Amino acid sequence: MSHLDKSLHAWGGPDFEAVLKAEVAQLGADQLPLQQGLSVSSYVADSPVTLVVHGATETDSSLHIRAGIFYQGIVAGCSCADDPTPTGENTEYCEVQIDIDKASAAASVTLLAD
Repeated sequence: MSHLDKSLHAWGGPDFEAVLKAEVAQLGADQLPLQQGLSVSSYVADSPVTLVVHGATETDSSLHIRAGIFYQGIVAGCSCADDPTPTGENTEYCEVQIDIDKASAAASVTLLAD
């Protein structure tokens, strides 16, 4: 489970969105549901992600952030000389729900359905 301590501490301040974007960008693909969100690729590329915050709410125990993530995916081929698979990266996008526990800063990131 991820911890977004800096984002929790920045909540309510003018830097919250920037801090959240930086912390999420540092999470690895294994901590984000990017593989499940692929639409035109077969594997998540090892490249930076960009977070776009769509909205945030607060309850007594948690912060709930709805966001979009732009990232890169690749289509895996056999790397043969005559392989017709494009070798470049494809831009992917998915929407997620980020829930941060206010007591522990433990965060879960859930892929939202289209």
